[in-house]
Amino acid sequence: MCMYKLSVRTFFGACALLTASLLLQSATAQSVGLGIPVTEAQLQAFDLIVGPDGSDLPEGSGSPLQGKIIYEARCQACHGLNGEGTIDNTTLAGGDIHSETTPVKTVGSFWPHATTLFDFIRRAMPADAPKSLSNNEVYQVVAYVLYLNGIINQYAVLNKDTLLTIEMPNKDGFMDQSQIQ
Repeated sequence: MCMYKLSVRTFFGACALLTASLLLQSATAQSVGLGIPVTEAQLQAFDLIVGPDGSDLPEGSGSPLQGKIIYEARCQACHGLNGEGTIDNTTLAGGDIHSETTPVKTVGSFWPHATTLFDFIRRAMPADAPKSLSNNEVYQVVAYVLYLNGIINQYAVLNKDTLLTIEMPNKDGFMDQSQIQ
């Protein structure tokens, strides 16, 4: 009999807690009023992601010669004169991912897609002012970094069509894990 009372008491206690939490959650959801409505234009300003397939690459263009000017002004302090890096994880050019002694992950030795470089620079660089480069400037810096890695020549012009034709040295260096069961 004592066990029965404990079970009934526990059951009704749990029901009371659940009901109270649902009522509190419902009241809170209706009364907080945080945030403001976002317009489509405001949302587009944050939606800067470019996929590996180049989806959503913007208009614009740039060459390594143009990119060198921006690189020297905005990138060189962290990434060095020729992409050799100045502090940990800032090396952009050279390196060998397959080295047994000191593998170095750079754009040329590790990254599988040139579009990923565009996406990263556009959203995260320069480190002290992310998203501050225009689309043309991003294409120009991407072109210069690819040139530093020997992937394109100094006269190449990158845009949303030509960037897709770049074959990165490590393009087959990753497994598509979405297909692994």
